[in-house]
Amino acid sequence: MTPSEAVQTRRSIRAFTDQPVERETLTRVLEKAQRSPSGGNTQPWHGIVLTGEPMQALFERIAQEFPKGRDAHAPEYHIYPPELDGAYEKRRFGVGEDLYGALEISREEKGKRLMWFAENFRAFGAPVMMLVHTPRYMGPPQWSDIGMWLQTIALLLREEGIDCCFQEAWAVYSPQIREMVDIPEDHIFFCGMAIGYRDPDAPVNNFDVKRAPLDEAVRWEGWQ
Repeated sequence: MTPSEAVQTRRSIRAFTDQPVERETLTRVLEKAQRSPSGGNTQPWHGIVLTGEPMQALFERIAQEFPKGRDAHAPEYHIYPPELDGAYEKRRFGVGEDLYGALEISREEKGKRLMWFAENFRAFGAPVMMLVHTPRYMGPPQWSDIGMWLQTIALLLREEGIDCCFQEAWAVYSPQIREMVDIPEDHIFFCGMAIGYRDPDAPVNNFDVKRAPLDEAVRWEGWQ
């Protein structure tokens, strides 16, 4: 698979098969991803790769909290800026509506939407989940480095025929995650990452995820 093919076929997968992912494959991917760029070669990323009983125990712990709603949420950072507006908010809202449209769940069906949202905290059925963290003193440049690492992993997974879903939603349960998984206290928990083989027939894996045209993101100067 070429880099272009990996980019074109990567998407956030929200329905996985139960096909296991071999540790050797993930080791190969993660070793290659260590070549990801980072400012000053700091390599500020840290991951914990879960499967089997430890992953299921985490899911069960979060299931105890989910019925409490927002009262159980304690994220260590804003997943979205409180002031998000304009085109950015329109895109965020739009992809959510397209997702629920693919699932044929209307805005009025609040219960069904909530039940679907709960699938986040079962990693959408993926057999592997990675938890990502970094020292608290790391700043926006280092968080950018972590993003480059995660994107590199995603594209290398595609090369192996594997998929993933980046899940910042897990950040709302940071205290509960720390109960179940050893994340250093001087580190901040960033996100989860579901890893596995996509269900190619699931509607939620096939709706069109719209992208802004290039001229909304890039301005050219000095070109003829």
